[in-house]
Amino acid sequence: MSLSPVANDQIATIVTHLEMRDRPRPAPIPPAPLRLVPWKAPTLESYRALFRRVGEPWLWFSRLAMPDEELSAIVHDPAVEIYAITDPRGVEVGLLELDFRSMPDCELAFFGLVPDLNGKGLGKWLMAQAKALAWRKDVTRFWVHSCTLDSPAALGFYRKSGFVPTKREVEMFADPRLAGLLPRDAAPHVPLLG
Repeated sequence: MSLSPVANDQIATIVTHLEMRDRPRPAPIPPAPLRLVPWKAPTLESYRALFRRVGEPWLWFSRLAMPDEELSAIVHDPAVEIYAITDPRGVEVGLLELDFRSMPDCELAFFGLVPDLNGKGLGKWLMAQAKALAWRKDVTRFWVHSCTLDSPAALGFYRKSGFVPTKREVEMFADPRLAGLLPRDAAPHVPLLG
């Protein structure tokens, strides 16, 4: 066993890739007080705001660092489906993004709810929605990746949802809190060293 040093301004995480190769059997979608609202052409500002609200505790930063042109090309691509999850008052409390650009694969690109809703069973509702939407097309592989920066329950949740782990990688990147992309107090479970 060996350890590799990681510079203080960097973060290292283990990424696990998971996939589902068989269309799930039809099943009722669990009840929830939430709604799935398609975003056909979200503004970059509103997309990034929801992305930040959902992902900041887990150090989601990729779309915050992306140049506008690059992000626009993704979120406005007709093969990318984005949904805001809203509560009964219409407040956006979650994000679901399905990427069909590499058919017959569908990537579960982003999936999450704001921190206040985590651990309340609403992820089952959102996953049922995601699977129904992903498999309605000619998909033969539905995949996702999770990392050790995500909720400790994420990997188990994906496996219980029918995804099978296929490979692991180590990813290292500059700490987005040091670059000002996220507040310095984001993701307190990941020590800030730089």
